[in-house]
Amino acid sequence: MDVTNRYMDNFGLPPDPALLASQVADSRTFFLQLAGPWHEKLAVVLGGWERCQPDYTMTRDLYPYLVIELVVGGRGQCRLDGTAHRLEPGVCFASGPRTSCSIETDPEDPLEKFFFALAGPGAARALMTAGLLQGRARRLAALGELREMAELITREGRRHGPMAGAICGRLAEVLLLQIGESPAPGASMGRKAAPEGARENFERCRALIDAHAAEWRGLDEIATAAGLEGSSVCRLFRRFLGVSPHQYLRRRKMALAAAFLLEEGSRVKDAATRVGMDDPFHFSRCFRAVHGVPPSALMAARR
Repeated sequence: MDVTNRYMDNFGLPPDPALLASQVADSRTFFLQLAGPWHEKLAVVLGGWERCQPDYTMTRDLYPYLVIELVVGGRGQCRLDGTAHRLEPGVCFASGPRTSCSIETDPEDPLEKFFFALAGPGAARALMTAGLLQGRARRLAALGELREMAELITREGRRHGPMAGAICGRLAEVLLLQIGESPAPGASMGRKAAPEGARENFERCRALIDAHAAEWRGLDEIATAAGLEGSSVCRLFRRFLGVSPHQYLRRRKMALAAAFLLEEGSRVKDAATRVGMDDPFHFSRCFRAVHGVPPSALMAARR
């Protein structure tokens, strides 16, 4: 597979319907800089969200960009250079300009997915570092926060502001970093499936964190709200997500903080307070550890 950009700078066509699938029931899409040269290390040239029709099928053998797709709903299958992969919520895959790629939805449960076409000198390396390309598809654990980041990219791309390209490029870098560090969900191969009660308790704990991430500070609040022992909550998160509940809470806080900084252009101190952190320096360290860039990078992109 060719994952280079050596001929992509010559792609100078205007927005073309062929760049998007037509068999969609609903969509929110955007176009940015379709033609090169791209000076950003990673550029998002088009993308968005779509809910497929029951008869959705798509085949592409020559596409001018690298493409990443994140399934957030429905079922289906794809083939990447002849290798078949099952599609379900949490599955992420990518294809290159010379990748043979086909996607088909389950007509009983149509696919819902985000997609982003990428270019720039660092695009292929970023996808490879995230564990994508070369016919691979990954099933990821942290779908909630990945979906939020994909929503942010889509929202910023549709604003059509003067800095939309820079903002989307940096957010795409963060998304790929998150994909690269996300463990596969569930137990390892060969182990028995988890009891339904354990999975239900985990999903309840995660939903509680998602709802109260801004104000909660640690494990005690999570365990009390869930009616479980703190040690039990820790075991559930390690088992099903591969991280501690504190790490998941921190990621949720930083996702909320990123949205606050992007949407309202506030100060770092205000964002820290908004997610229950009193020390802006500690907040900045946490933000960089989670997103791969400091909060000032997002603020600078909005100026």
